[in-house]
Amino acid sequence: MRKLLADLRAATGPAHVLAEPDVVAGYATDWTRRYAGTASCVVSPGSTSEVADVIRACAAHGTPVIPQGGNTGLVGGSVPAPGPAWPAPVILSARRLTGLEPVDVASGQVTAGAGTTIAQLHGHAAAAGFRYGVDLASRDSATVGGTIATNAGGIHTIRYGPTRSQLAGITAVLADGSVISNLSGLTAGSAGYDLAQLLTGSEGTLAVITQARLRLRDPEPAAAVLLAGTAGIAQAADLLARIRAAVPGLLAAEYVDAAGLALVREAAGLPAPLPTAYQGYLLAELTRTDPAGDADIYLQRLALAALPPDTAIAQDAGGMAALWAYRERLTEAIATAGIPHKIDVAVPASELDAFCAGLREVVRAAGPGPDGPARLIVFGHIGVGNLHVNVIGPDLADTEVDAAVARLAAAHGGSAAAEHGVGRAKTGWLGWTRSAAEIAAMRSVKAALDPAGLFNPGVLLPPPDPAASPG
Repeated sequence: MRKLLADLRAATGPAHVLAEPDVVAGYATDWTRRYAGTASCVVSPGSTSEVADVIRACAAHGTPVIPQGGNTGLVGGSVPAPGPAWPAPVILSARRLTGLEPVDVASGQVTAGAGTTIAQLHGHAAAAGFRYGVDLASRDSATVGGTIATNAGGIHTIRYGPTRSQLAGITAVLADGSVISNLSGLTAGSAGYDLAQLLTGSEGTLAVITQARLRLRDPEPAAAVLLAGTAGIAQAADLLARIRAAVPGLLAAEYVDAAGLALVREAAGLPAPLPTAYQGYLLAELTRTDPAGDADIYLQRLALAALPPDTAIAQDAGGMAALWAYRERLTEAIATAGIPHKIDVAVPASELDAFCAGLREVVRAAGPGPDGPARLIVFGHIGVGNLHVNVIGPDLADTEVDAAVARLAAAHGGSAAAEHGVGRAKTGWLGWTRSAAEIAAMRSVKAALDPAGLFNPGVLLPPPDPAASPG
């Protein structure tokens, strides 16, 4: 251990290796507080070359490496496994990999360090007259590297696609300390495997991302935000389809159920958004495809969507922010009610209603917690079928309700893991979404790029089935 710490300090400087147990414990516990493990130290390299030196040192000592960005995930993918481990892994924090190069106006691209927060990237892009397509509530903490590792989507996925759609190139360090890098940003190029896309969604199991070349978008200021009351998620999905047909400039589409809206009102002190309470709420953000066009004509087109009578529409910045607060402040509101079971799933639009109906039975089957009946709150990016299911009440160590929700999503043709990835929590569920042949192919890629299992052991891929082994 002393020799490893000495080698890491030689690579990054003594100030950037933290070994005090209380300090390390903070990095080894994830944002949800459900997942925590033991690490030997935290190292924060400041460049790609320092990352390479750190990886070589850890490989020489046979010590696993846990890459960590903003640590805002929900499935334990950026913290060590629970329980004692030998050797205890090293957490490699990207917090110093924050370089932001000038925006390349000609290509509409920018190169950003993996530790750059999404909020910092937004500000940098906006100063040059662009916007970055990925946005999420954790923007002040979530990092470029972390969102690539999980292929995060966020509130504008319906307009710009997930992180994968923004990625034009990458720099990363492999398990032997070698560096792969292609930051040219070429759109026209076909010279073998696209390693940047391979690393997207790999959750730190194949390499440590240090930089990314990202596509930027022309600014599309919001022209209106609406909040409509609905009878539930099926009616919200139908309304969304009508809005998309009537108005082409849809920037975001979010769903919040009645329990979520009531909780965010209580926790944040927000007034009732509509005169009547509803079972569900659709929030949509729209932009005019012709910014110079007549606003009245735009609203007339929106009227073609046959909005419910109880619909609040805001066109000024303050009013739009006030409507967004019912969605953006919901995560912090849920935290005030207890530590929830957070299950991030994706379901086809045609199955949303049946899935949510099944959820109620799943929560009933979970039984009451120590403080009373379990509480179910559902919200998320309805435009792409990505729902965040929150269950408050069951014991945090009991994962039966998590598994039941994930299995229900898979049964409705969906995915047990969406924008937060598989992490440690969902490795046993991967087979509900991916075939045995696909998982075998993933294992082959992992074995080729990380034969010693250095990076993020126990994340993404389920443990090999001994019964499937020859002999």
